[in-house]
Amino acid sequence: MRTLVIPVYKNIENLPDLLEALSHLYGSLNNSLQITFVVDASPDDCESYLLTHLPSKPFSSLVIRHSRNFGSFAAIRTGLEQSTGDFFAVMSADLQEPPELVKQIFESLESGEADIVLGSRDSRMDPFVSKLFSTTYWAIYRKWLFPEIPRGGVDIFGCTQQVKSELVRFRETKSSLIGQLMWVGYRRKFIGYQRAKRKHGVSAWTFKKKLDYFLDSIFAFSDLPIRFLILAGFLGVLLSALITLITVVFLLLGITTYNPSMAILLAVCFFGSSNLLGLGIVGTYVQRAYENSKGRPLSIVANRVEISPPNISNISQ
Repeated sequence: MRTLVIPVYKNIENLPDLLEALSHLYGSLNNSLQITFVVDASPDDCESYLLTHLPSKPFSSLVIRHSRNFGSFAAIRTGLEQSTGDFFAVMSADLQEPPELVKQIFESLESGEADIVLGSRDSRMDPFVSKLFSTTYWAIYRKWLFPEIPRGGVDIFGCTQQVKSELVRFRETKSSLIGQLMWVGYRRKFIGYQRAKRKHGVSAWTFKKKLDYFLDSIFAFSDLPIRFLILAGFLGVLLSALITLITVVFLLLGITTYNPSMAILLAVCFFGSSNLLGLGIVGTYVQRAYENSKGRPLSIVANRVEISPPNISNISQ
């Protein structure tokens, strides 16, 4: 059984095209596909639209609603947890990733050539600023976190049931789904595609969310901040020693006169700011450890509706 998970948030304008595309995808997969929609407490009418129109579609579906907005990655996790099957794929609801790519992902998984298949963006039809930010973002990601990440990044992926079982075992409140896919290992395959331009609406994936996600990736899968702090402290000590040596030499040569107030001010500013930087970085790790120690659920399902194709009358709630 194949299962496709789609997180839904502020996508009401895209849903008609999405359901039409999924109907074609269902036919191309020999009518063997179940689709799980996770409505992440979307403020528009996404849930009601799905519940109204899905009963007329040829595929079986599952509609899940979160009690509040937990984020797209929590929605993906919920979809994976609540779904059954042998092979799983995840795509967004805005159709910027071609549904045909889902078919290729399932074919690669079913052939046994890979346990994880990721869509690699070879190009993207986005505004220049978005392209520039994305290129920089993923370049840093590749440099400091996972060198095997494609240059264009990853927004769509698929995996086997075994990999899915490992992914849902992660209980970190702040982490990176892509980082987890890289961390678990297994055999990976990348399939290139061109990311399409968004036809309707505005993406809810804002700059702040992207920055938060990047920081989550850094702190969850790298000790880079701590290594940066150690390097900064080491360079600070060398710089302080060098300035002290130069000052002593200048005093001995009579080039300058001793000014105790300026020396004290520079020392306080330098070491005070260094301490604040260090406390901020260490505090970030402590805060994340504290969040994970609470043991709170990563999401809460408020409603779950199974929808069968028109030829099967069993609809359960």
